[in-house]
Amino acid sequence: MYNGIAMIRCLFALCMAAASAFALPETFPTSAGDLSIIPIQHASLMIQAGGKIVYVDPAYGAYDALPKADYILVTDIHEDHLAPAIIDKLKKAGTVIVGPKAVAAELPGTKVLSNGEKTSLGAFTVEAIPMYNLKRGPSAGQLYHDKGRGNGYVLTFGGKRFYFSGDTEAIPEMKALKNIDVAFVCMNLPYTMTPQEAAEAVRAFHPAIVYPYHYMGSDTKQFAKALDGTGIDVRLRNWY
Repeated sequence: MYNGIAMIRCLFALCMAAASAFALPETFPTSAGDLSIIPIQHASLMIQAGGKIVYVDPAYGAYDALPKADYILVTDIHEDHLAPAIIDKLKKAGTVIVGPKAVAAELPGTKVLSNGEKTSLGAFTVEAIPMYNLKRGPSAGQLYHDKGRGNGYVLTFGGKRFYFSGDTEAIPEMKALKNIDVAFVCMNLPYTMTPQEAAEAVRAFHPAIVYPYHYMGSDTKQFAKALDGTGIDVRLRNWY
């Protein structure tokens, strides 16, 4: 079995061999060893920790050079979050897929986790956090993301808590989060929120580190500027 360092080196070599435009891993120390996150594209991420591979919303990007999944977390039914053909390529015997009921309806075999529920996946704990629109939608009386349909996730490993917002506006449930070490927060119009709105939510729950993701078309520098003086470590990366 690869140790953590060997695994990351192997993954990086595979990515380079495939000439894919993956970012370098973002690596965080925990009490159970390092956890590394490799951004793939848009809302798609790969996590490596404890000898396991976790994907969040594997949908956009190239996956041929990447390893099979032990666990897959899916936030919503939109095509930039749920791609059954890619999930089929990443699955192996024993892969556990977690998602809300709406995802399970389109992806049989998904372990259903509803807003507010929690489950264990080996050394990981996963909490389903609401994600939804407060005001934005395709037409009057409709929202792009209805409350209860999708999940954001808080993933805990080795005592560190990692938040992945999914598609959401600056909802009360996000603002009420506690003890988040690393947050990945969306921002893009018209589907989620502006950089300023995202910064408002982040100010409220005050993670130690925050990354904009799912930010296509947004000025992430505005997000960073809005968090000046908060003590939050804002990390801007080019993941498109």
